[in-house]
Amino acid sequence: MNVLFLCTGNSCRSLMGEAIFNHLAPAGWHAISAGSKPIGRLNSGAVALLQEKGVSTKSYYSKSWNDLPLTPDIVISVCGNAANETCPAYLGPVMRAHWGVEDPAHAEGTEAEVKAAFETAYGILRHRIETFLALPLDELKNDPARLKAELDRIGTLLP
Repeated sequence: MNVLFLCTGNSCRSLMGEAIFNHLAPAGWHAISAGSKPIGRLNSGAVALLQEKGVSTKSYYSKSWNDLPLTPDIVISVCGNAANETCPAYLGPVMRAHWGVEDPAHAEGTEAEVKAAFETAYGILRHRIETFLALPLDELKNDPARLKAELDRIGTLLP
């Protein structure tokens, strides 16, 4: 099963989702990320935090949803609700869920405050991904209604 983590710029939250998911995923599950308007580079704060946590970002890059190498089975949007942010809606025939996370790339303040924003986003995404991967995935692949309900429930969880 292929999971697409989607946001607008594909530089921070969707990258973190892709990297964390692939770091933890069992065989047969794979994540990619993309943006509706990719900015063309990865956020250095997100990359640094992932590396600090031992999560590889090798071969990841900011890309458009128009350039996906495969068709996802599940699309998880990760745009938050701050600053009137509009999350893009993937238009393919796939299961969709929203796991809103505030964008640490827009955090302001001291270096410690900005780092804390990245840690918060990482913590939320990691907790949700771990919760998802702890589900009986082999069963859920064949039960779309239950899988959708679980994805929606997980999107409300905080660590």
